[in-house]
Amino acid sequence: MLLLICFSITSFSQQLNVSGTVTDATDGTPLLGVNIMIKNANSGTTTDFDGNYNIKVNKNDVLVFSYLGYQVTESVVQNNVLSIQLKKDTQALDEVVIIGYGSTTIKDATGSVTAVTSKDFNKGNIVTPENMLTGRVAGLSINTGGEPGSGSTIRIRGGASLGASNDPLIVINGMPIDNNTIGGSRSILSTINPNDIDSFSVLKDASATAIYGSRASNGVIIITLKKGTRTFSANLDMSMSVHTLANKVDVFSADEFREIVAQQDPSLLASLGTANTDWQDEIYRTSVSANTNLSVNGMLFDRIPTRASLGRSLQNGLMLTSGYERNTGSVTVNPDFFDRHLKVSVNANVSLEKNRFASGQQGNALTFDPTQPVYDENSPFGGYFQYYNDDNNGVINSSDLVERAPLNPVAELLQRNSRSEVKRLYGNVKLDYNFHAIPELSAVLNLGLDVSTAEGFTRVSDQNPLFQADGRIVGSYSEYTNDKSNHLLDGYLSYIKEYDEFNFEATAGYSYQKFTSESYVTNELLDDGVDSEPVTSVTPDLVLIGFFGRTNLSFYDKYLFTLSYRRDGTSRFSKNNRWGNFPAAAFAWKLKEDLFPEAETLSTLKLRLGWGITGQQDIGQDNLDLFLSKYTKGLSTSQYIFGNNVTSIGIPNFRNENLKWEETTTYNAGFDYGLLNDRFTGAIEGFYKESKDLLANAAISDGSNFSNSGFQNIGNFTSKGIEFSIGGDIFKNRDGFNWYANFNTTFIKTEIKNLALDQDQLVGNTGAGAGDGATVQVHRVGYTPFSYYVYKQIYDTSGNPIEGAYADLNGDNIINESDLYIHHNGMPTVTMGFASNFSYKNIDLSFNLRASLGNYNYNGANATRAQYGALRNSSVVSNLPTSVLDTNFQSSETVLLSDYYIEDASFLKMDNLSLGYTFNKIFSQSSSVRLSASVQNVFTISGYSGVDPEVFGNGIDNSITPRPRTFLIGANVRF
Repeated sequence: MLLLICFSITSFSQQLNVSGTVTDATDGTPLLGVNIMIKNANSGTTTDFDGNYNIKVNKNDVLVFSYLGYQVTESVVQNNVLSIQLKKDTQALDEVVIIGYGSTTIKDATGSVTAVTSKDFNKGNIVTPENMLTGRVAGLSINTGGEPGSGSTIRIRGGASLGASNDPLIVINGMPIDNNTIGGSRSILSTINPNDIDSFSVLKDASATAIYGSRASNGVIIITLKKGTRTFSANLDMSMSVHTLANKVDVFSADEFREIVAQQDPSLLASLGTANTDWQDEIYRTSVSANTNLSVNGMLFDRIPTRASLGRSLQNGLMLTSGYERNTGSVTVNPDFFDRHLKVSVNANVSLEKNRFASGQQGNALTFDPTQPVYDENSPFGGYFQYYNDDNNGVINSSDLVERAPLNPVAELLQRNSRSEVKRLYGNVKLDYNFHAIPELSAVLNLGLDVSTAEGFTRVSDQNPLFQADGRIVGSYSEYTNDKSNHLLDGYLSYIKEYDEFNFEATAGYSYQKFTSESYVTNELLDDGVDSEPVTSVTPDLVLIGFFGRTNLSFYDKYLFTLSYRRDGTSRFSKNNRWGNFPAAAFAWKLKEDLFPEAETLSTLKLRLGWGITGQQDIGQDNLDLFLSKYTKGLSTSQYIFGNNVTSIGIPNFRNENLKWEETTTYNAGFDYGLLNDRFTGAIEGFYKESKDLLANAAISDGSNFSNSGFQNIGNFTSKGIEFSIGGDIFKNRDGFNWYANFNTTFIKTEIKNLALDQDQLVGNTGAGAGDGATVQVHRVGYTPFSYYVYKQIYDTSGNPIEGAYADLNGDNIINESDLYIHHNGMPTVTMGFASNFSYKNIDLSFNLRASLGNYNYNGANATRAQYGALRNSSVVSNLPTSVLDTNFQSSETVLLSDYYIEDASFLKMDNLSLGYTFNKIFSQSSSVRLSASVQNVFTISGYSGVDPEVFGNGIDNSITPRPRTFLIGANVRF
């Protein structure tokens, strides 16, 4: 009896009344309704509205915390207080995806949507946000230039238009931004700090994008910025990079050049110098960059979750004088009121972008005489070599310059100072109110603002040979200012009702957005001529209004339906064509539960079917009111004089009252799958897009309008393709070795179905010279847009091309334009991306690969320069690409449109290779330091003979700025 009493007292003394709070490990948000069970027992409890709980347990009992969308966590009870932070479930199919005016999960999505969160971002020298996605998403291509802070050409499923914008709509925290870059800035995303971004959602098919209606034909990229958290944390990220020249165009060295001149045109030998100059080496350099970012999260006044960040990026370009600097600051607060019925999110971001632009000297460096020096101590042009003949009249002016001679490319860079400063403020205030009386109903108001101001100038030294209209050499100076604004008001109601076997969600709302733009340019300030007067331009406001609605239905959590509709109006079109209607529908069926319930390997299988119509109206800032009658005032040199009275001329502009929406109808079918308990997940899907009433700047019959070309609705074209993706943990074990990999591939084919009057449209200037008018591409019914339109080259018995010898394809014994034929295009048939992440305990290694197959380039550098006849450039001598040795061509005019210059530009690239080591618990239990080293632009494997197979201009390669190979070291410190 005594023993029983003692045992009872001991047991009672070990029973504890445990309390605590359960929060989200990412942002510290209290979690309502978390299940808390005593392991191996039937008793438990749940958390209240503030994430608090209370439970009676014995010491050393194990509590199991579980919550939908979060990892199950177990913890041993040791005392009366036990607070838990739950981590979100990293299974890909449970990831939350931000979509238009709402969110969903991958497993419940009915449209084609891909989410990329911070843990999956590309690593390395990431200066602009889009490069965190490169190669990560099937159907998404990102082509970034080589200049510092350079912008990118972004395409989702190849775009949907011939002449209008093919850029996707980019939405930042619910605010669609303007795709038109303000003058003086590098790109629309160059002022945004990548470290402030939490996730991307890429919406690809119409059922996902139609809620954005008027601008969604090219897909949508939704950027979600990081929010404030309830728990304190700080993050300091620092890196330094060295940029080196990875490749350059092969041209003759000075000694080789002397031999070529002696062989081909000995009369030019007297014009050669005695120097040995590699002009590409002279205009490029090894440059250094640095990035620093600091962010702090925590509770402000113990009440308001807050995040603040500062960032600074300094990037010097490969080309002399080229530089980019970005300074950013951001503050995000997201408090809640009235027992969390009212959620407020305020986000403000400021940036200061500073640029120094290098003038385009790439082509000049290829052709400038390598026997001439960079410097000439007797030169009156600042000590730089230039072509001139001093007439000894005591004044150096245009008459002393050698006519049409090129200018020293180094002097052009160093004696020209072109700078800009761009200030940008963007952000939003979002109010989300959940009604007390109707908890299923929420009202959301989102107010957004994006304002940019740019100031810049271009100053050319008075020692540079640039001359004014009157022949004076006094340098040059001009200034400019640009202002742009974007105002948004979105308001919508959301109703969510859950039943036992049926879930219903409905959203309806209104959107208003206005864009304004103004610019001022002084023109030449050192010339008082009538053609150099300052110009102020105020573009008409662009206003977009939308009414939208969406319904999501779920039956038994297996059969999912989505219906959406948007009616949009734009001020860009006339009253009769102003409004467009954009419906969409989608269905998803979780097949696994019905058809393969016993399958162990196949853990998830979902069928998705989608259809929708989206719109397009973005034809540039210069075409905001083409439906109006407008007149342009003639120049001061274009006037009528009646006696002593001077009358200015009013010139009528092109007008098109019938211009209307371009519309794209998309059909999408796909399967989302998961294998081995969703250890591996992915998707396979096919799509078909048909764009009609294509907007394009096309030719107009003479006398029918006030221009020879203008924007019209001219035809239809289709895109079809297949996408496949798979990703997962190849290895994941308790010994610390993990290997995660992701692979995606896309096949796309586009075809023009109809053009106005069934007439070909010649496009794609060769770049052979100003005013030459030569084009090398064509739009033709039945073919891919921007197909190459060239002559079929004839070769001799040794396989060498015969200059000017082309196949008589129409058999009329005459070689003329009728013998041109379509030969490949610049669009890849297949693209692939592969990302790999290894980790072993504290060591991590990652790399990214990208491949592009079936794309062809027109090698403009060779087509326009690799001919012996180009040695004589007016009265001076020009260098040539060494590829002239392969052809022995004499004249560019006879070979400019030869299919010899259409080259296979397929490639495999390693974009990034990164190695890191993390030291944990340095300052505290949650602190860490990660040291890393990485290489950007590691290698390129391609048979293309140019500098880089990845070019702009739909495949026309006219000597782009080389992409640097970057070596980076970095440190990330978390507190």
